Amino acid sequence: MPKVTASKKELVELLADIDDMQAILLFLSDLLTKSEYEELGKRLQIIKMLDAGFSQREIVEKLGVGIATVTRGSAMMKNQKGGFRHILDTHYE
Repeated sequence: MPKVTASKKELVELLADIDDMQAILLFLSDLLTKSEYEELGKRLQIIKMLDAGFSQREIVEKLGVGIATVTRGSAMMKNQKGGFRHILDTHYE
């Protein structure tokens, strides 16, 4: 598990505590740049597509992301106890 700094912990606790989707959308829009926000969304799509069996090349073509980004997602998915696997198993299956 990565080191959790006080600032990371505060951010995660805040996001977990917000139960209003509109408030989260507004908060993230203010917190992140447009490209950072888009990148986070694409990373989620990458892991969903990898899990669905798409090849890395297909994902690069469909999402317009770099192969290194997809490869990183693929490597992280190999950790069966990691965050990607947990989220996919609890929220998408």
